[in-house]
Amino acid sequence: MLKITPAELKIISQYIHEISGIYLDQSKSYLFETRLSSIAEELGCTSYQELHTKAKRDPAKVIERQIIDAISTNETLFFRDTGPFELLKHKILPEVIDLRAPSSPRLKTNIKIWSAASSTGQELYSVAMTIKDLLGNQMNNFNLKLLGTDISDSAVKQASYGKYNKFEIERGLPRQTLQKHFTLFGDSWKIKDELRAMVNFRKLNLMLPFAGLGKFDIILCRNVAIYFTLADRKKLFNKLADSLADDGYLIIGSTESLTGICPRFVPKRHLRAIFYQKKN
Repeated sequence: MLKITPAELKIISQYIHEISGIYLDQSKSYLFETRLSSIAEELGCTSYQELHTKAKRDPAKVIERQIIDAISTNETLFFRDTGPFELLKHKILPEVIDLRAPSSPRLKTNIKIWSAASSTGQELYSVAMTIKDLLGNQMNNFNLKLLGTDISDSAVKQASYGKYNKFEIERGLPRQTLQKHFTLFGDSWKIKDELRAMVNFRKLNLMLPFAGLGKFDIILCRNVAIYFTLADRKKLFNKLADSLADDGYLIIGSTESLTGICPRFVPKRHLRAIFYQKKN
């Protein structure tokens, strides 16, 4: 495995922060080596300085995408932490449905939901399953737009395809839910087409402008800001506030807090779960 020097560590750390917003300090040398050494060796690089130079000079940004895919954690599972999905089912979704009820019964209820760091798709598919189980045969009365975004090309590709191996399926997915919403696909499982049609995935760097996304009724941004600097967290949640409807709902990670980060949001509690809404 190619070893990284302190000088290279500083250069690569700064480069990764520039292209992704992910901040890794000087204690993470092992992570750079385990995740980037294979890319360096594949490209014939004898040092991480050479890898950095090649990445910067690559006009197609292929190497940059490889580095982002390698360094992104992509730690996720179906119904992660359970609390947010109970919150959606029993509190947030019923309230949004009431708030967005159209003036005429002939019109559909419009609801937009965004999973801002969707990784390989498990979070957004969990939201879709929650909605489908909640609405049942009333699904046709709703115009649902579920968007998942992630900075990793490989993560977006897998999420869009909706196929998961045995290990990924067994992490958080009850057997009854598996049988209801997935079909066996070789030695893996594939999300059913009716659920796949509910969602859309695309690549997005959360450090860049959210051009063309519009306003959302519900935003989930869980367990990604922990990899950002305090300054970048402040920028991110201010942009999320701009992207959230005035009466919308923000859900962040169970170990995260917006205290001292974005005063535009106020925390609210339902049972054991915390969610955020914008100040009036």
